Amino acid sequence: MNIGIPKEKRPFEFRVGMIPAGVQMLIQQGHVCYVEHDAGLAAGFSDPEYQKVGARIVYSPEEAFGRADLLLKVTRPLYTELEWIQPGAIIAGLLHLAATKQDKIELLKSMNLTMVAYEQIKLPDGTVPVRRPLSQIGAALAAQIAAHQMQNDAGGKGMLLGGIESVAQAEVVIIGAGVFGSFATRAFVGMGARVTVLDTNMDALNRIYSQYPCVGTMMAYPHNIARACEKADVVVAAVLVPGERPPIVVTRDMVMAMKPHSLIMDISIDEGGCVETSRLTTHENPTFVQEGVIHYCVPNIPSVVAQTSSIAILNAAFPFIDQIANKGIDEAVSSNPAIELGTALLHGKVKHLVSMLPGKG
Repeated sequence: MNIGIPKEKRPFEFRVGMIPAGVQMLIQQGHVCYVEHDAGLAAGFSDPEYQKVGARIVYSPEEAFGRADLLLKVTRPLYTELEWIQPGAIIAGLLHLAATKQDKIELLKSMNLTMVAYEQIKLPDGTVPVRRPLSQIGAALAAQIAAHQMQNDAGGKGMLLGGIESVAQAEVVIIGAGVFGSFATRAFVGMGARVTVLDTNMDALNRIYSQYPCVGTMMAYPHNIARACEKADVVVAAVLVPGERPPIVVTRDMVMAMKPHSLIMDISIDEGGCVETSRLTTHENPTFVQEGVIHYCVPNIPSVVAQTSSIAILNAAFPFIDQIANKGIDEAVSSNPAIELGTALLHGKVKHLVSMLPGKG
């Protein structure tokens, strides 16, 4: 296959769709890799590193997109990028198509494209292998971001997450005990915060409790969420429904009842958000205030540790990329249920895709 690795064009997206180690393995199997000039530079990978393993450097995005049978991206293509993609191509990446606009979905379909969404790839045991390491990275970052956002110079209420011997620590509420919630629990506990975790899955709460006896656990009934949010200094909302928009679990009324200058982090924002008052923000302007509460709604948190994140994408996604490249998309989908579940569109036909309007583009 001809494989394209373009430079990401979305603002504050510093990751790259494939690092040199992965390119080398693909080339050794007989594939040709076209890497756009400086595609990996922000993640710490230079053009000479790609050239050393046999990649062909191209100097325009049109060529990186246009030559590719298989495009390895981080985020879904922009409208302008779709003009450069050859009809019938395969695009693999963290596509989050459940939150895109319906007109873009129709355009993707009309181009006969195949879209493989890493975040939808699911193993028989229910785990999402590509999303898992990125959730770990995002969870670790969430705690340090929350610590900063609580500072006065960031507009916060001026609290130290862990407190000191004579001053109480911050109350942190985590909604969702999945991979992100579990690692966020570890990070916030490590910083000394008082943590409460809510989920609808009793087994998930049991895992949290067995690992962290100091952490409070509650079933995520609306009444319990409202009560927990009212007492919280930080709310981390991390609700995931692979391939679908998450439900709203924190309502505007719950936000209005929170303490002034408390912090909400809507980690589900890349799928549309699970907090009623959320809207997209960026790393440049990460917060806004709604109902007296600070909202942090950055969708690509791991992007700011681009080297770590790009390596994590390689480690987790390469077995699936390898099968697609060597078997072709039809055989890969038919022989591997995980890839089949991750395929949102196959040759322009809807396979596993829940789209909604309005979306984010």
